[in-house]
Amino acid sequence: MAGAGRVAVVTGAAAGIGRSIAERLAQDGFKVAILDVVDGAAEEAAKRIADDGGVTAGFQADVSDRGQVDAALAAARAELGPLSVVVANAAVALQQPFLQMTLEQWNRTLAINLTGTFNVVQSALPDLVAAGWGRVVLISSSSAQRGAPNMAHYAASKGGQLALTKALAMEFGRSGVTVNTVAPSSIDTPSVQKKRDAGQMPSAQEMAKFIPVGRTGTGADIAAAVSYLVADEASYITGQTVSVNGGSFIG
Repeated sequence: MAGAGRVAVVTGAAAGIGRSIAERLAQDGFKVAILDVVDGAAEEAAKRIADDGGVTAGFQADVSDRGQVDAALAAARAELGPLSVVVANAAVALQQPFLQMTLEQWNRTLAINLTGTFNVVQSALPDLVAAGWGRVVLISSSSAQRGAPNMAHYAASKGGQLALTKALAMEFGRSGVTVNTVAPSSIDTPSVQKKRDAGQMPSAQEMAKFIPVGRTGTGADIAAAVSYLVADEASYITGQTVSVNGGSFIG
């Protein structure tokens, strides 16, 4: 198996896209450390994956809090071993017209989506560099590629991830570490369904009419892209953004 003997940490992995990524990496043979901010959620997700044969452990952490991140990763190392793969997925995506956006809303979004990515990657990278092998995958969004009305804070934070990917790829390439981004769009997740139920988003059927492949995406679609990028075979791919969007954005 691709991940045999290696440890992957996935943030925001108790549900949605992060959960799908954690499940796929466990199937690929990685030992998976699940981080999530919701009390007890990471541990519950880890237990369910373990019930299916995976080797996992769950840790509660707010990625915007560096102390919590450092503590969670230290615990993950103690239980599972040195880290080899980092998937920075934890994020918030709130809608607010720009002229009504508060500084608190702006700061919170960047603190979780961009600074949270910095915290996790910087805390984990020494393990990868020491081993001479590592994979970092940031989960961004098509909103960073084409913009998004009423989500300027979200688009800006995700755009920051694209730039961070390029910078880190250039800085750590000779250390045996690759850094890439996966940019999803139109993915069905529990949080998306809540927005649909609240009338904030069109139905999956309506959205599918505007997607070239004729359907909305799933967490498994994103997990498949991550699975490839963290494999040995992807060693010559770094600094790239892989758009997983059914053709809804091509650029």
